Amino acid sequence: MKLILLLVASAAYICSTGAQEYKLVWADEFNGAGVLNDCEWKYEMGGDGWGNNELEFYTSHRPENGHQENGSLVIRVNVEPSGYGGRQFTSVRAITAKAWTYGKFEARARLPKGKQLWPAIWMMPQNSYYGIWAASGEIDLMENRGTQNNVIQGSIHYGGTWPNNQYSGSGEKEFAGIDFSRDFHTFTFEWEKTEMRWSLDGKVYHTENINKSMWSGKGVNPYTANGQPFDRPFFFVINIAVSGSFFPADKYGPPVTVDEAKKWEKPTMEIDYLRVYQK
Repeated sequence: MKLILLLVASAAYICSTGAQEYKLVWADEFNGAGVLNDCEWKYEMGGDGWGNNELEFYTSHRPENGHQENGSLVIRVNVEPSGYGGRQFTSVRAITAKAWTYGKFEARARLPKGKQLWPAIWMMPQNSYYGIWAASGEIDLMENRGTQNNVIQGSIHYGGTWPNNQYSGSGEKEFAGIDFSRDFHTFTFEWEKTEMRWSLDGKVYHTENINKSMWSGKGVNPYTANGQPFDRPFFFVINIAVSGSFFPADKYGPPVTVDEAKKWEKPTMEIDYLRVYQK
């Protein structure tokens, strides 16, 4: 009897330690003050639409658009009636100086609320090893449309260079009883060699098998092995965009106007932390 108990206890210990393989390798808890830490972050600037017909101009080191406050990073979309960089909206698009291959990536955040606001927490390849977008991949941990306050989605882009690329993911996932603009929630992405998983508050809501050829079947095949391009380092991107191709006119109407934007209920995204774990 004692031997049986010992074997059961040993098995439980193995399972327990196996579940604890992830170790924290990087985090930003946003406990500082002012703008982002230049050692950890870089700003991407400009207002050329970013390939999506977006309406905002991304600024750099501008506290009105991004600052640390009360233990969170606050990203704010400002209406600029007089114009800024040729645009009437300003925001922040920041990327991490570090990049990682595989791991568990977590963000605890509260999302904006307003017509055609487009908050995103996502990842891009450190180098275009397999070619320009989207041959080298894109990972979207969380995207949201600002008037769908109980809906998020996670996706990956791959397959070849545009227009020979493709994407797959969760599609719009509705979570009853949740308002992402009212409360903080934890968005988690687990990336392994053969599989990817998206979770909300610890519960998996989508899984992708990447143990296969990711080529779209169109154009030149940039890949030579299963799982490519998702075998290279990717960095975090955090931003709020305004309008763009994420809001097709036949479903969401014409691009948001300045007068409409002045009525946004909550043009901010607060990020409590970003954390990266690896085995």
